[in-house]
Amino acid sequence: MKRRTRKRNMWTSLLLGVVALVFVAFAGLLIASGIFATPRYLEPWSRDYHRQFDDPRIRLAAHGLLAANGHNMQAWKVRLAPDDPNVFYLFVDSTRLTGEVDPYARQTLVSAGTFLEYVRVAGEKLGYMTAITLFPDGSYDEGRLAESMNVKPVAQVALTGAEPEDDPLYEFLFRPDTNRSPYEDKPLTDGQIDRLRRLTDDSELSLNVFQDQEHKKRLGTYAVEGAVTEAAVHRISLESAALFRANEYEKNKYRYGFSLEGQGLGGLMKHAMQGLMTAIPSINSEKATADLFVKSTRDAVEHTPAYAMIFTKGNTRAHQVKAGMLYSRLVLTAHRMGLAVQPPSQVLEEYAEMKPLYDGIHREYAPESGTIQLFVRIGEPTREARRTMRRDVMDIVENRP
Repeated sequence: MKRRTRKRNMWTSLLLGVVALVFVAFAGLLIASGIFATPRYLEPWSRDYHRQFDDPRIRLAAHGLLAANGHNMQAWKVRLAPDDPNVFYLFVDSTRLTGEVDPYARQTLVSAGTFLEYVRVAGEKLGYMTAITLFPDGSYDEGRLAESMNVKPVAQVALTGAEPEDDPLYEFLFRPDTNRSPYEDKPLTDGQIDRLRRLTDDSELSLNVFQDQEHKKRLGTYAVEGAVTEAAVHRISLESAALFRANEYEKNKYRYGFSLEGQGLGGLMKHAMQGLMTAIPSINSEKATADLFVKSTRDAVEHTPAYAMIFTKGNTRAHQVKAGMLYSRLVLTAHRMGLAVQPPSQVLEEYAEMKPLYDGIHREYAPESGTIQLFVRIGEPTREARRTMRRDVMDIVENRP
């Protein structure tokens, strides 16, 4: 009897020891993840964040920070006019270009447009009319692009006081722009499609929605093949890896780039994975990342009821910015209708390995020398997206008051 008791006690002690080790290991992962760190990188998502600033130009820029942008680089600079308290200039931050994946900075200029549209919507709510003049000093010298970006603004924004308006899109500024979750197998209604198509009256821009089976299959194939192509390009993998933030400490330090929130992870699962990647960086190897990227694209395509495209008749820098403004209207209007969007945009990237796919989708969908500026999946999401990193607005403001 005593022997049985000793044996039972031994197994109990062993089990408790294993549980204690598992607990300590899990706690270690959570600490490595930074679970107790305050996520300062999420502060700009607060509806009250802009209120701490007296200058209306900075308050509007704080809203612009929340806009969709290529690779979450937030490549924006706001230069306050020193001689007019109601004027600011938006520049591209040439130190934040992603030259491998976006060699002509087309996506970066689209991202300038998304920022401007968020500023416009916020202005109506806060009581300012925003007169936006694109390239007031002329367009860039394409032969010296980065240098030109430093001296020529994308836009001049002039504010005029007005009665605040309850723009129905304002509340959706604070919702993440991209949702990578599966979408419900539910087509858009004719009314929804018509509403999206009417988002622009600019003859140089158009927006179309595709949800018949033939187009869904072809566009889904383009999305997957674009992901497969990009995943195989080593230099692009290196560029993306340098932008990945593995834990809360890195996210608070850099506040831009990629993180697990972008993949929909949150809570303890996010912290456990962050802890693992921090403790064992090889888990996030190039091959593992590429395989996950391709798999997630395939899964997304299988759960996509519709795609949308934004076209421009030309491909000037002004066209690119205007396409970005239209894209923000698309995102905000989709959210208002209970829909979500995600751009599987690899097929529109302009480096050598992607050229066959880029040319192919343009031959099929933009045959009249037009440019597809944006290509997105759209539908009713199955789960909420998570907010991702944003910089402090004062990090992008020059000539501070």
